[in-house]
Amino acid sequence: MFSGAGDSIGSGVGWIRHMRFVSIVGARPQFIKVAVVSRLLREHHEECLVHTGQHYDYGMSDRFFEELMIPAPDYHLDCGSGTHGAQTARMLTAIEQVLLRERCDWVIVYGDTNSTLAGALAAAKLHLPVAHVEAGLRSFNRTMPEEINRVVTDHLSSRLFCPTETARMQLQREGITHDVAVVGDVMYDALLLFSPQLEQRSSLLLRSLGVTPQGYILATVHRASNTDDPAIMSAIATALNALEMPVIFPVHPRTRACLERYQLKWEKHVQIIDPVGYLDMLALERSAFRVLTDSGGVQKEAYLQGVPCVTLREETEWVETVQTGWNILAGTHWQAILDAVAAPKPQPPEYNPFGEGDAAQRIVQSW
Repeated sequence: MFSGAGDSIGSGVGWIRHMRFVSIVGARPQFIKVAVVSRLLREHHEECLVHTGQHYDYGMSDRFFEELMIPAPDYHLDCGSGTHGAQTARMLTAIEQVLLRERCDWVIVYGDTNSTLAGALAAAKLHLPVAHVEAGLRSFNRTMPEEINRVVTDHLSSRLFCPTETARMQLQREGITHDVAVVGDVMYDALLLFSPQLEQRSSLLLRSLGVTPQGYILATVHRASNTDDPAIMSAIATALNALEMPVIFPVHPRTRACLERYQLKWEKHVQIIDPVGYLDMLALERSAFRVLTDSGGVQKEAYLQGVPCVTLREETEWVETVQTGWNILAGTHWQAILDAVAAPKPQPPEYNPFGEGDAAQRIVQSW
């Protein structure tokens, strides 16, 4: 069992260690994760929530806080745009000031974004212990900023919460074995929590888009390695245009700017729409024939909802989805994408590698 600091308070079932946490988030996947952890954490502890502003527009930020009933951030740092170095530097400076002001026992960071790296660095330099939720993931592609972020964060962290056994084994290979726990995936917790709302939402949403269940393909593209390369985006557009069923394509603001700059042409069956909230995205995923994405979180959400996924990358940190046959790494060649979409639906997996839906409870109970 993990050990912790702080004051002990009495309860009807024993002693609970009452502590103060600073949780740092800044992007869509982190909003989802903190939603399930925060509600349990605040039952016994204090939490100061810091939003770095990495995703700063309504579609990528405020809507998620509203839908997921996340408490309003105690600090909004407005560190939105800029290069990776400039953005991370602004976050590091601003987070350091927050941590100097807010006396806390632990700093919690989530996932693999610049917000995660900046939070871990700021805390470590102030000798504050860091807890990393979603530790141990590796794509083994150091050209991805996210890979650098997750590796550095893991090696700075004092407590590491792994979503899968594969993640724990990777930490062990890197020599990280102290205060490591496999707790499951908090995004699975979130899916179970909000799934009762999805059926009605899905019906209304599909009707508004003019599509039917299993009668469309859902596509998302946001990684800079794809969006910043006109040739890659042209190949992806070729594949989407060649598909024989409707394509719903919620477009990240950054991706939209790239599409406009490249002046790509789209067939009528490709619907480019504004970004959708978390619940609408889950609803679109669950009713899709296939999901095409370069997002790690969407790969996993598709898997958990039983929808085959085609990943527009050469590697993934969620290797379990590939090992079970539910995720095909197609890369960005248009013919490979079409072949992957046409592949038969795999057999249901024998078990869920992402836990029992109680990851947040396991995390909070570790203190």
